[in-house]
Order: sequence, then structure tokens, then C-alpha cells
Amino acid sequence: MELPVVQPSHGPDVVVAVDALPAADNPVPALRLWGIRRSIALVVAASLLLVVLMVAVALWYAGWPSIRRDATVTAATYFDLLKLVFAVVAGVGGVAALVVAYRRQRVAEHTSKLAEFAHRLAHAADLRAEVTKALAEAADQRANIETDRNGVRLLNERFAKAAEQLGSDKAAVRLAGVYAMAGLADDWTDGRQTCVDVLCAYLRMPYVPPKAPTADAEPLDADAGAQDSVEGDSVAREEREVRHTVLRSITRHLRLPSEDPTSWQGLDFDFTGAVLDGGDFSGAIFSDGTVSFSGANFCGSVYFMGAKFTGAHITFSGATFSSGRVYLLESEFIKGHVSFDRAKIRGGEVFLAASDFKGAGVSFDDAHINGGGLYFNLSRFTEGKVTFAGATISDGKVEFKAAKFNGGTVAFDWTVFAGGEVSFRDAVFDGGEVDLRKARIVVGADPVFDSWPGEGPPGGLHLPAA
Repeated sequence: MELPVVQPSHGPDVVVAVDALPAADNPVPALRLWGIRRSIALVVAASLLLVVLMVAVALWYAGWPSIRRDATVTAATYFDLLKLVFAVVAGVGGVAALVVAYRRQRVAEHTSKLAEFAHRLAHAADLRAEVTKALAEAADQRANIETDRNGVRLLNERFAKAAEQLGSDKAAVRLAGVYAMAGLADDWTDGRQTCVDVLCAYLRMPYVPPKAPTADAEPLDADAGAQDSVEGDSVAREEREVRHTVLRSITRHLRLPSEDPTSWQGLDFDFTGAVLDGGDFSGAIFSDGTVSFSGANFCGSVYFMGAKFTGAHITFSGATFSSGRVYLLESEFIKGHVSFDRAKIRGGEVFLAASDFKGAGVSFDDAHINGGGLYFNLSRFTEGKVTFAGATISDGKVEFKAAKFNGGTVAFDWTVFAGGEVSFRDAVFDGGEVDLRKARIVVGADPVFDSWPGEGPPGGLHLPAA
């Protein structure tokens, strides 16, 4: 298929005539002088004519006397004639000098006018340059505003598209939405917190984890109910993959140094009430902001291994550790606060072993440990405070085996022991303190403490009264 040939347009010919600028309107000062030869010749001729005229007038006034010429010319007469000639020549030379001086004066005045005119032109050029610069800046600002407007419009469109993908009923589309939302957060600094809030909100949505396969599980019958169960379990596994992808994306950005332009350190993360059947926050840095796992249900293995808590407020308040495990192994608690207040450890386990407590506050106030365990084995306490105020420990373990207490305090004020086991075996006390003197022991449900033969427990460890 051939494109139609575009015929050339025959518009009217436009002729622009540019007339010369009239002399009267020419802003450039003009110097009007005759040539030097012509000027001197005319002035000398005029001077000689004037002399002749003056001689004629003098003769006329004297009545045209007759001039008698002697037969001989004396020296005196000759010198008088020479004087007259020299006087005339000198007069003519003086007139010529006056002409030259006059021309020089006119040229100097014209030069001054030209300099003044050049100065005005330079000033006008400066003003024109300033106006041009101002116009250019205004154009740049207008272009920047338009670019920003277009950029914001594009970012909003990307946000709407990613949010739409996250709401899809297809797991593959939701996965694409997770990556799209994370990529948008990297590109959109002003909207980064909003994008993170959307990802966290996705994790807070109702979720039933897939059933874990067992070795003695019987094969399902090929009826409609069994088929629905298989399809439902498949959907749950797909949803689990989407949720774990969200967690991996968040952790990947929390591992980046704070100076990285795509780091998410310092943002707020709200996982309140989320069901976490797995996840890996290992190596994450919580430097600022608030991270909430309040009311979350940990029913799988969640890893915080090597995490650093350097100023953020982390809360697991009211969280339930039912059948899962939370690994905070080799973590650093430097600043900020980590709260497990009112947490319920019911069959689950929380490992804080081999961690460094250097100043951050960690609290288990009003927590309930009923089954499962809480482990601080091999941890180092140099500063800060770990509290169990009002906590209840029954049928569970709290272990500080081989821990080193070089500072800081672990306080069990008003902690209720209704069974369970507390161990400080091989712990080293060198300045730190563990105080259980205010703990309350339920009669008939004595907890199990380490036996300290000989001189009793080491200094710094204060067990409850017998």
C-alpha cells in the first residue's frame, strides 16, 4: 500500500521589504566633517581672500594713493617685504592649525559620544541578557512543573495499576503487583511510605495457611469434596507464596544501608494482626520508625537472624506464638525498644540466643509463657534492661544458659511462676544483675530452678525467696 503523495502548497509569496533607517532616526551619533585637505584649502583661500579684501578696503579708505616704486630696492625694503610674506605665511599656518585643532576637538567630542552610546548599548545588552535569563528560568520552571506534573500523573497511574494487580484473584497477577508496588516505592520517594503501607496491608488480610502434608496422610478420594479440598489447598499455597514474596521484598530493602536511595530503613511497617506462617527478616536493620507485629499470629518459622535494632520501636505486643518458631539469633539490640508485652507463647518458641543486648530495652511485661520456650542462651548483656513485669510462666522454659552478664539488668518484678523451668546454668556474672526477688511462686506449682551446690548462686543472680 502506497501512502498518498503530499502535494506542495502554493501559498501567496511573502516579500518583506526592509528600508534603510533614516538618518534622522539613526541612534548612532554621526560625525560630519570635510576631508583635511579640502578643509585647509578652503580655509587658506578664505583667509587670503579676506587679506586681499582688507588691503583693498585700506587702499579705498586712503583714497587709492599711488605707489611709487624707486629705481633701487633697498635692504630695508627687502626685509619689510620678507616680514610681510612671513606674516602672511604665519597667518595662513595659524589658520591651518586652528582647522586641525578644531577637527581634533570635533573628533574627541564624537569619540566621547560614541563611548557614551556604547555604554548605553552595553547597559541595554545587560538588561536584555537579564530579561533573557529571567525568561529562560521561567521557561525552565514551567518545564519542571510540567515534568513534575507528568511524573506525578505517571506515578499515580503506576500505583493504581499495582494496587489493581494486588487485588486480582490470580496469584501470578498478585505476584506481579508485589514487584510493581516495590519498584514504585523505589522510584517514588514521596509516596514510598504509602506503597509500603499497601504491602503491609496485604499481609494483614485474612489468611488461612495451607495444611502441612503428613507422612501418614491418606490419599483423597476422587469425589467433588476431595477435589475442592485439593484446589483450596493449592490456592492457599499460591497465596502463601505471594505473602512470602512481600516479606522478602521488605527485608531486601531493610538490608540496604541507610544512605542507599532505595533503602526502606526508617519507614513504618504495620503487620498488626497478620498471620505469619513463615518469613525471613535476617540481616534487616531497624534504625528508626515503628514496626508493629501487635496481635500477629506466628504459626511458622520466622527468622530475624543477625537483625540489628538500632533505634526503631518494635512491638510484638499481644502476639501469639502458637506452633511456630521465631529466631532472633545473633541479633543486636543497641537502641530503641522491643516489646513482647502481653505476648502469648503457647507451644511456640522464641530464640534470642547468642544476641547482644547493648542498650535497647526489651520487655515481656504481662506476657504468658504456657508451653514452648524463651531462650537467651549464650547471649551477652552489657547495657539496657530486660523486664518480665507481671508476666506469667507456667509449663514453659526460660533459659539463660551460658549467658554473660557484664552489665544491664534482667528483672522479674511481680512475675508469676506457676510451674515451668528457669535455667541460668553456666551463666557468667561480671557486673550484670538478674533479679527474681519480687517474683511470686504459686504454691503447689513450684517452678524448676537450677541447683547451686556449695555457696549458692553466683553474685548478681537473685533468686526468689524459698
